[in-house]
Amino acid sequence: MMQKDQKTSIIEANRTHATDTGSPEVQVAILTERINQLTEHLKVHIHDNHSRRGLYKMIGKRRSLLDYLAKKDIERYRALIAKLGIRK
Repeated sequence: MMQKDQKTSIIEANRTHATDTGSPEVQVAILTERINQLTEHLKVHIHDNHSRRGLYKMIGKRRSLLDYLAKKDIERYRALIAKLGIRK
């Protein structure tokens, strides 16, 4: 689970303006952090299929947001995946 200060620092690092909390960049950054944490959890707890389903839902949500951003502004999309290191 992500703490409030972690989430706040992620928002501050990825926001597009001073009061931005919900832009696609911020949402993708938060989802990426949660996905990484849950991936580590599932390496230890292999049979936790309820959490695995939540992970797949988060990955799908992130995919949708990235598709939206790529369609809307390809440069913002490229900058975001480079910053977060999403594409291998």
